[in-house]
Amino acid sequence: MQNLLPLAEKIGAMLKDRRENIAVAESTTGGLISAALLSVPGASAYFVGGAVVYTLKARRAMLEIPDSAFAGIKSVTEEGAMILARAARTRFAVTWSIAEIGASGPTGNRYGDAAGHSCIAIAGPADRSLTVETGSPDRVANMRTFSTAALNLLIECMGIVARSES
Repeated sequence: MQNLLPLAEKIGAMLKDRRENIAVAESTTGGLISAALLSVPGASAYFVGGAVVYTLKARRAMLEIPDSAFAGIKSVTEEGAMILARAARTRFAVTWSIAEIGASGPTGNRYGDAAGHSCIAIAGPADRSLTVETGSPDRVANMRTFSTAALNLLIECMGIVARSES
């Protein structure tokens, strides 16, 4: 968590300064992204909510994503992560959302992805996605790596918007 705190503090300051807000839909990080963002004093000024959508049942119930949204799409892809991110952005009515889905380990997931595979997406004024491959079965280390990548991607997206507005 210590490596995540400086990133979360930077994001919190940026969101407060811009009067923007955020929601999170995470799977294999199990709430770690949300916990990092909420660890910053004053997080209530920008953090609207989050959902750990670890299963299809949770995805349907918490984000109201119909199965048809994933027709022909493998869940653990950048495209799948973007579906989650856009659904969270809409459901929570926020400026930004982060979504993460993957296989933290020690084994792969039911979709055939190896441990250490995650897809992350940011939806907001700038949309971006990425795939992280650690090649490691270390569940906790992967959760930290995926969370760090998600927060760094958000900072990148927020910077893109800031540059385009100048």
